[in-house]
Amino acid sequence: MARKKMQTLTESMFYILLLLHKEKHGYQIMKEIDMMTEGRVKIGPGTMYSLLSRFEKENLIIKVSSEDGKKVYLVTELGKEIINVDFRRLKSMVKDAEGILW
Repeated sequence: MARKKMQTLTESMFYILLLLHKEKHGYQIMKEIDMMTEGRVKIGPGTMYSLLSRFEKENLIIKVSSEDGKKVYLVTELGKEIINVDFRRLKSMVKDAEGILW
């Protein structure tokens, strides 16, 4: 089941699924992640396209069209569930850290 495999997302996985709440192709995703994170997270083409392929196989995203040879993807309900679970995990970690650090 995809959920067990994806219990904890990497930063790259998290940002890709997050940005696919709106239809995008791989190059758009790479550029938006770079801008959103102010260059902190960089995803190369190899990583991007292997993750998109993996996400598609695990039904976390679907290909909605091909524009000028570019595949356009959108997150599925399962993908949304996975990112929401990971988001709650990250929020819990921040809360734990705040309790110790502040």
